[in-house]
Amino acid sequence: MGERQVARVETSATRPINPAAGRRANMPTASIVSADRIVFNIKGNDYRLVVAVDFEKAIVWIKWIGTHKDYDRIDVKEVDHGD
Repeated sequence: MGERQVARVETSATRPINPAAGRRANMPTASIVSADRIVFNIKGNDYRLVVAVDFEKAIVWIKWIGTHKDYDRIDVKEVDHGD
């Protein structure tokens, strides 16, 4: 545990989430780091937002947010909220 649930993604019952199809097209400023980690570039790449996603449950957890300079000092695959 220790993770803070911050958002629930709502989807249509007729259109289930497909984690592979269309992710990149829907999030052009995002980088897919692993099966459950995505990094978003914010404000022209000045800031970064790292999230963990459970596509089956449609839940997103914020793992880290900070400047691009600070992002260069973290391990994006291991960072957790509060690190």
